[in-house]
Formats: sequence, structure tokens, C-alpha cells
Amino acid sequence: MSRFGIKRRKAASRRTRRPPPGAKPGTIAIDPSASPSLIRVMACSPKACTDFQLSDPSELKIEPVEGGTTWINVDGVGSSESISMVGAAIGLHMLTVADICNVYQRPKVEEYDQYIYLVIRMPHSDTALNTEQISICLKADLVATFQERVGDCFDPIRVRIHESNSRICARGPDYLAYALIDAVIDSYFPILENIGDRLELLEERVFAAADEQVLSELHSIRRDLVTLRRAVWPLRDPLNLLLRSETKLVTTETRIFLRDCYDHLVQIIDLIETHREICGSLMEVYLSQLSQRTNEVMKVLAIIGTVFMPLTFIAGVYGMNFDPQASRWNMPELEWRWGYPGILAVMLVVTIGTLGLFRHFGWILNRKKPSHSDNSNHSDGNGASGSMR
Repeated sequence: MSRFGIKRRKAASRRTRRPPPGAKPGTIAIDPSASPSLIRVMACSPKACTDFQLSDPSELKIEPVEGGTTWINVDGVGSSESISMVGAAIGLHMLTVADICNVYQRPKVEEYDQYIYLVIRMPHSDTALNTEQISICLKADLVATFQERVGDCFDPIRVRIHESNSRICARGPDYLAYALIDAVIDSYFPILENIGDRLELLEERVFAAADEQVLSELHSIRRDLVTLRRAVWPLRDPLNLLLRSETKLVTTETRIFLRDCYDHLVQIIDLIETHREICGSLMEVYLSQLSQRTNEVMKVLAIIGTVFMPLTFIAGVYGMNFDPQASRWNMPELEWRWGYPGILAVMLVVTIGTLGLFRHFGWILNRKKPSHSDNSNHSDGNGASGSMR
């Protein structure tokens, strides 16, 4: 499927998963193509770590882990019943459950009495670049994440959790939430590096011999940058709010790590803006070169037309039906023995004269002559070097 087909399908999907206008608060609109819900629970402590999956959400039981953290990860939001049951088990507000299921949310953070709800978008670059909503719920004893589908960038975190003496298990749920946020933000860097490499190759092609494919690729990169910007730019305020919030769910030590995470986010925003400027500049260069090539073609055609204009006039005059016997003014050279070669010679002289006039004005064969200032600078340089010797 083409990129335009994917865009249309995504737009139609967004329309189907939005609640109707005027719906009551907490209304859930499930996308028919959404994946079914798969629940995975990881309960880790400095001593042990348990990892299991649940097929029935009603079997979910929250048991505090002494000195550790519980991570509940739900892949797929295709079942509103499953999401509601998980939300009820961990004590989520109905508006939070609705935001989890209605996945096209803007990055944000909301503070409730018992938990913090954060929405962040994770990039995917499989068929076309798109983003997936990640909902993170931070409580005093657990972290719950809700994803649109299976597949994420959290595998390194899972490996770190299973390690002995894991820092994630020892530092509490807020540090786990930070690690998840940091993993999502860092996943933007490889995509931006790939876009940077593509822009470098396109820059060489633009200045070498640009074709229509270059413009199409530039438009594709520009759409990807717009997608990344819409996902990353609104995340600044939620992270800044977490850094300045007085909630007890985030410790002072974890805020230091969140500050580093915010710094990475600023770097990503700078890279996106830089790539957007480069992309716009390359498009301007491409259009400028296209206009220049068009002007060169028009210039050649104008010169050819100007050269043939007097020749056409001469040929038209001598192509008229004159009678030399009727009057001595009716082109007596029509009966001249060398009339035909003479007219050709006149045409040749006119052509050479026209081309010479064009060259005199610098319209053709324009060779740049060194200016007097360049010669003087060159002589000054030789003189200076001679004096130094």
C-alpha cells in the first residue's frame, strides 16, 4: 500500500475511534481494527523477579512487592471490557480509562489523588513512519502501561529488570516510569539519524542532477518530520510539569534523571527543526535549479528564434512571385546567375553577425574575464611574497 493509502486509512481509523459529539464523559470508542488486549505482569524486587501473562483480566490481583516494583503492561486496546477491568483493579478514574482506549491523544500529564497519568507517543517506522500512544500510570506501588499493539522499545528495560541487583527494581516505580519515558524518547534518535542520512544523499543529488524523484522524497521526509514534531513538541510541558510538581510519587533523585530526559527531548526538538530547515532549503534549491534550467532552455530557444527571424524574412521576401520583366525594381537579381548563392551568402553573413552580436553582449559563450582587482591582488600577493623572500 502506498503512503497516501496508509494516510487515508489512518485518518479513517481516527474518525472511527472518536466518541460522537455530545457523548457523556468517559465514553469509550474502540477502533474495530485495534489489537486484542494482552496482559503481562512483572513483579520484581532485589531478591527475585516474577514474569507472567494473564489471559483473563479478572485474574489480575495487585499485591505489593516489598522493596520492589510491579509493572503491568497491556498490549492492545481492542477490548474495552479488559481495559476497564484492569483500570478498576488498579484504581483508575473512568476518564483515564477513556483516554487509554481513545488512543489518539495529545502528549499530556494529569495528576490524580492516587496516581499520575502520562500520555507519550512512541514512533514506529515499519511501512511508513507513524506513532503509537503509550499510556503510563504511576502509582506508589506499581506502574501500568497501555499500548496500542504488540511491539515496543521496552525490551532492554525488561532485560535490565531480570538482572540481579537491578537498579530499576531497587529504586521504585517512579524510576521505572522514568526508564520507560527515556526509552521512548531515545527511540526517536535512530529515526532522526536516518532522516539526516537521507537528507545528505538528497543534497548531493540536488546539486548534481536533481530529478522529480528528489522532490517526492523531500516531501516524504517533510511529512515524517511533521509527524515527529506533532509527537515530540507537546511533550515538553508534561515533562516540565513532572520536574516541577510537588507530588510524592516522584522522588527528588528521580527528578534528576527526568531532567536528563528533558534534555534529550530538547535535543530531539532541535534536530527536528534543523532537519525541517534543511529540507525546506533543499526544496528551494531544487525549485531554483529547475527554474534556472527552464530559463536556459528558453534562452536557447529565444536565440535560435532570433537567429532565424532575419533569415525567414529574407527567404519570405525572395519567395514572393515577382516579375523582373515588368519593372526593373522587381528584384532583377532573380535573373542573376549567382542570385541563389548570393542570397545564401547574405543569410550566412546575417547569421554570423547576429551570433557575434550575442557574444558581444555576453548572451552566449560568456567567458568570465579576470577583473582588474583580481590581477592587482595577484600582483600584490606576488610582490609581498617576493619581498618576504
